[in-house]
Amino acid sequence: MSGRVQGVGFRWATVQLARDLHVTGTVQNLETGQVAIVASGSAEVLDLFAHRLYHVNAWARVTDLVQTELPAQHFADFQIII
Repeated sequence: MSGRVQGVGFRWATVQLARDLHVTGTVQNLETGQVAIVASGSAEVLDLFAHRLYHVNAWARVTDLVQTELPAQHFADFQIII
């Protein structure tokens, strides 16, 4: 994720959205100023999750979202990686 996504509560809002949609995975800030998200769920739910990330809170401004399919991973819940 690129844009204004660090220092604006984006990770916390992403966790709440993921939990609301029953998506599991992780979110973390990158040194580049971007945010990396690894998410696991059904294709339909992940599409909805990705769409809602653009409006996850009033302070964030997502300008770019790059999706890459990875081998299936199993997570117990959705967490912030510090």
